[in-house]
Amino acid sequence: MPGGLVALLDDISMIARVAAASIDDVSVAAGKAGTKAAGVVIDDAAVTPSYVTGLDPSRELPIIWKITKGSLKNKLLILLPGALALSWFLPQAIIFLLMLGGAYLSYEGAEKVMEKLGEPKHGKTLGDVIEDPAKFEQQRVNGAIRTDLILSAEIMAISLNEIATITDSFWVRAAALAAVGIAITVIVYGAVALIVKMDDVGLHLAERENGFAKKFGAFLLHLMPRLLVALSFIGTIAMLWVGGGIILHGLEELGLHAPAELAHGLQHAVEEATGALSGILGWLTYAGLSAIFGLVLGAIIVFVLHHVFKFDPHAEAH
Repeated sequence: MPGGLVALLDDISMIARVAAASIDDVSVAAGKAGTKAAGVVIDDAAVTPSYVTGLDPSRELPIIWKITKGSLKNKLLILLPGALALSWFLPQAIIFLLMLGGAYLSYEGAEKVMEKLGEPKHGKTLGDVIEDPAKFEQQRVNGAIRTDLILSAEIMAISLNEIATITDSFWVRAAALAAVGIAITVIVYGAVALIVKMDDVGLHLAERENGFAKKFGAFLLHLMPRLLVALSFIGTIAMLWVGGGIILHGLEELGLHAPAELAHGLQHAVEEATGALSGILGWLTYAGLSAIFGLVLGAIIVFVLHHVFKFDPHAEAH
């Protein structure tokens, strides 16, 4: 994905010629920023399909389009000006906003895990009787856009950090951030649309008389329900991993080094012990520890909100 993202950003950055003083600066900045943010992009792509899984197939693409528009608004109308303003006037506030977002992702992920373990569900689910499908659909869209806002904030923060090392120009930073935001949105929600409609492709191929097409269509029909379940699971893990990772990094930035140093220490120990597989196993170790940290933090937030303050953030959806 990083290579394709850089290539796409190179194309998009050409469109920014009118707004940028130097197209070369925009291209380099956007490409480097997009590559750095690719890990969060994968998380975003894994999280989103869960918001359309199980709904009326005829509504899947319209829902994805609604989420896509919400994502573009998040990035271009809220996060882009906000990130640029904070980077110039109050850069120290960015870490606190990111940590707030990390806490929200940890809460969302932990709530899903706890519901699987028997915690009462909050808000309408596909297992409930849906009296107002339009309202329920909007609830799912709003939930996806809220989660996208947090993931997009992390993407934009990572991107801005990389772009700031390349250029001091306000307009080049703005153009590069816009290029990253648009490209990532196209990639993520294009991939999501392809994933959720692949069963329709499978059904079409399965009805063909061509032997290979029929077999491949049957394979897709067999695969897609399992893939969507897997992506829902991965999406939950991604919320915990990204949320916990944001908090660990934020605490380290604020001077509380012990949690992040412990995670990095275990990561390095695994890397030293695993030879050729050190890179991937070390990364998995840190990601797993981040997810565990996010789960513990999220579970505390869930308990406090639901059992101490009796507050249900999803109550408006009822």
